Amino acid sequence: MALEITTGAPDADPYRLAPHRIRRCTFRRLIQVDARNERIYDVECLFPDRKIPIPIGDLESAMAVCNGCTAAHIFRPDED
Repeated sequence: MALEITTGAPDADPYRLAPHRIRRCTFRRLIQVDARNERIYDVECLFPDRKIPIPIGDLESAMAVCNGCTAAHIFRPDED
């Protein structure tokens, strides 16, 4: 007896990527903060000369700063 193969819901795609939250930048540095059972990152901006890092907070607070950046040449080409 053959059993029917069930597939997931048609709109559920396990290979779908998560939506972008923060634009990918060549001058941003993420620093992992030690926390138990959580992924927490501090963000630093190295624009313009990569010598002096400017701390811009955790990933949530840096999202507004990075996504509002007007230096378009620093973002990776696949972000346009």
